Amino acid sequence: MNKTCPKWITVVFLICCVSATICSNEPTDWPNWRGPRQDGISFESPLIDRFQPKGGADSHVLWKCEPAAGISTPVVMDGRLFTIVRDQPHSVHDAEKVICLDALTGDVLWENRYNVFLSDVPAERVGWSHCSADPATGKIYALGACSLLQCFDAKTGETSWARSLSEEFGMLSTYGGRTNTPVIFEDLVIISGVITGWDETARPTHRFLAFDKNNGTLVWQTGTRPLPEDTTYSTPFVTFIHGQATMIAGSGDGGIHAFQVRTGKPLWQYSLSRRGVNMSPLVVGDRIFVSHAEENPQGTEMGAVAALQQTVDSTGTQVSELWRIEGVTAGRSSPLYLDGRLYVVDDGAGLRVLDADSGEQIGKTLKLGTSMRGSLVYGDGKIYACSATGVFHVLRPSEDGVKSEFKVRLPAGEECGGSPVIANGRIYLPTTGGLYCLGDESTVAASVSLSNNPTPIESEVTDRTVAQVQLVPAEIMLAPGQRVAFQVRRFNAWGQRIEDDAKSPITFTASDGSQIDDRGVFRANSVSQHAAAWATATVQKANGEKVTASARIRIVPPLPWKFDFGDGQVPVTWIGARYRHVARDEDGEPVIVKVSTIPKGTRSQTWMGLTDLHDYTIQADLKAGAATSPNAENDASKLPDMGVIAQRYTLDLMGQSQQLQIRSWTAQLRMAKSVPFAWQAGVWYTVKMQASADEGKAVLRGKVWRRGEPEPTEWTLEADDPSPNRLGSPGLFGNATNAEVFIDNVSVYKNDSTE
Repeated sequence: MNKTCPKWITVVFLICCVSATICSNEPTDWPNWRGPRQDGISFESPLIDRFQPKGGADSHVLWKCEPAAGISTPVVMDGRLFTIVRDQPHSVHDAEKVICLDALTGDVLWENRYNVFLSDVPAERVGWSHCSADPATGKIYALGACSLLQCFDAKTGETSWARSLSEEFGMLSTYGGRTNTPVIFEDLVIISGVITGWDETARPTHRFLAFDKNNGTLVWQTGTRPLPEDTTYSTPFVTFIHGQATMIAGSGDGGIHAFQVRTGKPLWQYSLSRRGVNMSPLVVGDRIFVSHAEENPQGTEMGAVAALQQTVDSTGTQVSELWRIEGVTAGRSSPLYLDGRLYVVDDGAGLRVLDADSGEQIGKTLKLGTSMRGSLVYGDGKIYACSATGVFHVLRPSEDGVKSEFKVRLPAGEECGGSPVIANGRIYLPTTGGLYCLGDESTVAASVSLSNNPTPIESEVTDRTVAQVQLVPAEIMLAPGQRVAFQVRRFNAWGQRIEDDAKSPITFTASDGSQIDDRGVFRANSVSQHAAAWATATVQKANGEKVTASARIRIVPPLPWKFDFGDGQVPVTWIGARYRHVARDEDGEPVIVKVSTIPKGTRSQTWMGLTDLHDYTIQADLKAGAATSPNAENDASKLPDMGVIAQRYTLDLMGQSQQLQIRSWTAQLRMAKSVPFAWQAGVWYTVKMQASADEGKAVLRGKVWRRGEPEPTEWTLEADDPSPNRLGSPGLFGNATNAEVFIDNVSVYKNDSTE
């Protein structure tokens, strides 16, 4: 039989036969896209050794859900399956959503849909990230294609909290749409990406953000080397190495980095590649297995597989290289470790079996297809794999490497961008044609032990000396006069949270006119303009040494706002501004300029604060500088693009096409409206955009006129969005690749008021 949601006619019988089994045994969930221990290994047996995707008798296809089709790898928790998919493609409602299925029947239980906004992510990359499930809280965490991090209730699908990481922190969602996956450790949910923040975080850097998983408060942030070549989708591996809670991650700077999980303290870094690392590291004991498919730091060969070892001595935590094999381009699929062997799939879908101790290859390379994006999964003595072009394999480790026991091609047109997962005796296979549930209803799966790879544990807390201090929240946005109570957390050198038996005194200080009392309650300065402040906690130990921690505060007053740059500064609190803009005098007045000479980020967005604003107007004076290429003064193709952002929509004065456009999702243009508008370099224009929500739609209006001339009565451009963005931070957009963009007299005010 074939099935699309809702279920088969026979599924009622299957529920009666199987549900009692699941309820009466401890279910083996798959809460992480790589499984319970992040290593692609299942503890269940028996599992199927073949299936027929077209259905029929003994096909082992229990159901196939087309609404769950996509490229994301699902997770399973408490009888429910969660994945990320694209919603209503090629329509004005084109979006992304987290979808929840009954893992037993394939019925859709809930959907949580959200727009893709202010992003260059290609439509085919929507739903690239994976959900993460947290059995401790019954919550689901997901990062959307537009850098929207959300926490969902697993039973209802309601959003518990959300952080817009682009508007709040400057996380990029471009570079092909590579999107990271949240990881959960204790009370933290950790996510990463290339970030262009504010003040000291303004330079593009692959940064890791750790939020309180219960309420979305930022606990810590840390970064790797600035100006990385790529964004990546490498998922960090969290474990205990020599008893120390450690996070190992691939970075956009081409390195493998280790951090203490609770504090974000860097431990070591290893240079793997010249470009970003996309595969997810695999940790076995104190060994870390990694690979990539780009240029190596030295030489001309592409790609490498390496084994590292983390050690600890009196000087701290280090890493050493055990072996490295160059010339193997394995940059997509993450490795699998079994019984002293490492299974690595290169980008051409060639499966190599390596001796984990030496790196020497065992047997011949087995070709699984032409390419493979997903990762290998092991269970019941078998390895499951599916190539990108839709060839499903069942393999078995053998003395001389690995042998193929079964393979089948999916229906024409179906591709596989995710990985198979195993939960409760079933294999779930994500494809672009639908999500398959594979199994045998006549058998009962049970957990088995894998003694060759014991679960690592943390060392007992023996050192109660304060070595690190954390101030939470690590970063926050407040209104003038608003208060927040900071929490001080103490850690030893090992990154373990400790209580201070000595009750070491804490001294709090605040900067720039703000106040903080001896209990850590901070009161923001009553400023009229945007301002930055810092709160600092200092713990004095018994020996007189001091340990400090600071938190950053952006003080943002309510509307209206006006910026004339008279202080000769790029506003410190603007997200993504200071690295890309400089302050200058132009035409006898102070302005800021989006420059063309920075190595990255000439096409970018800047946000001013408060993501819950709505129904407001933004206005700015903009001017295009001279083209950077010679003899291009009158060439429209050398003009920049420049504009303003309101409520997650862009009003763009487009240079090459000589038009004015309103849009939300640049790559897809699910809603976009344009009108011709001739303009030229060297002339100041006033650009004005109004956004509001009315009767279930967003109403967007824009106008442009030469500065100094009377404002036109009519709007130059008007557009409606039936799938509205209802909230969002004001901002600026510019593409200064060909010419600089000059900015002056920026104002933001409510629609029912006058400027």
